[in-house]
Amino acid sequence: MSSLCGRRLGFVSWGAVFAAFVLTPACDRSTAIRKPAQASSVRDDRPSFVILLADDLGWGDVGYHGSEIQTPNIDALARTGVRLEQFYVLPICSPTRAALLTGRYPMRYGLQAAVLKPFSEAALPVEERTLAEVLRGAGYATAMVGKWHLGHYSPHFRPEARGFDYFYGCYEGRTDHFMHAMWSRNGQPVLDEGYSTDRIADEAVRLLQERDAARPMFLFVSFTAPHEPLQAPDAAIRKYRHVADARRRVYMAMVDRMDEAIGRIVAAVDDAGMRDNTLIAFLSDNGATEDYGGDNGPLSRGKGSLYEGGVRSPAILNWPARLAPAVEQRPLHVVDVFPTLLGLARIAPDDGRPLDGVDLWPFLTAETAPPHEELLLNVTPWDGALRIGDWKYFERRREGKRFRRLYNLRDDPAERVDLAEQYPQRLEQMAARLAEYRAQSAELIAKPMRRPEDRPVEANP
Repeated sequence: MSSLCGRRLGFVSWGAVFAAFVLTPACDRSTAIRKPAQASSVRDDRPSFVILLADDLGWGDVGYHGSEIQTPNIDALARTGVRLEQFYVLPICSPTRAALLTGRYPMRYGLQAAVLKPFSEAALPVEERTLAEVLRGAGYATAMVGKWHLGHYSPHFRPEARGFDYFYGCYEGRTDHFMHAMWSRNGQPVLDEGYSTDRIADEAVRLLQERDAARPMFLFVSFTAPHEPLQAPDAAIRKYRHVADARRRVYMAMVDRMDEAIGRIVAAVDDAGMRDNTLIAFLSDNGATEDYGGDNGPLSRGKGSLYEGGVRSPAILNWPARLAPAVEQRPLHVVDVFPTLLGLARIAPDDGRPLDGVDLWPFLTAETAPPHEELLLNVTPWDGALRIGDWKYFERRREGKRFRRLYNLRDDPAERVDLAEQYPQRLEQMAARLAEYRAQSAELIAKPMRRPEDRPVEANP
């Protein structure tokens, strides 16, 4: 084992760890996906879904984007699937996961501004219906392995209560990759040995092998890599011993190992005879942190930023039986996953909450108009960004001042040239539209530990 960052549990005490699990009502210790009380003997022919979510993966850190990191399995998904080259997520972990599972911008329920801290009393509001809840209610077997990071203070906040028949992994946002002190299986603590990426793959493969073939399946694989702490097996690190920067070397090894895990999971889908009727989606929750070895390619900034390096993710949809290989350059968003999967599952959402995402399937399989006229990249009390067509508006508020930028992403994807002065009318129109979104925002339920407006103004915000 190799590690560049020491193990720590932050401010969480072992007493709190004990209380979180032992004082929780008894949970299912089974390793199998729960079955409905009245199972049907008729085989359900609706498609299965496998979502593969990387944690802090840079846009430039996959082989098909020119990376030196060896990612043959991700590259194979890209080569035989649809590459979504302008796919947007939120700039940090919890908001993206919330958007993925609800199909709604996190500003609708106050989760757009910060990640959920360990043992925070905040969570994805229980009023928000998750993708897993809808699919399970319609007869799908639902399972999640890996990182949750949407609240666990109350058992009602945890994945077992949010639509997943089965959960194995960590509730928190940061975990030691070798010491699984905070991991659980269906609410019960586990102390499994091994590297976290390998354990996640082991569990995903087992679930695919043991699934109920009569039911379609939703499997959410939420990797903890390559999020810091920078840790990887020695064998993986040795593959990149020629890389001088120690942080970059371990980061590359983490991505490499995740790619191997993805290869195992895809192979399990094939071996289970599911491939022709399964949509596989691959994406990251946000951009990489360059201080921890990540590379966002030609895009500006990284994790935590509303510049493209923070919110544009490598993304793939792969279903060779139904989707021809393609490179899609039009802007799409993580909120689109929810309605797209529901459309394929022939389910109409019925809880009355309007979705921000749209069903991408007609757009991907036929010559139809772009699905979005505009995309909200995020909005908080202190910053925000909006995309309309090729134009991107960005604003930041600091020390009572507002800094605004306008970019044409078709001509300037790296956001080097600010066009605010050349196009003042467009600037004001997009600023007004962002203000409308801000006015619609719910009260924040999670706030940064230090308010961004208190930080020094950057020379180039």
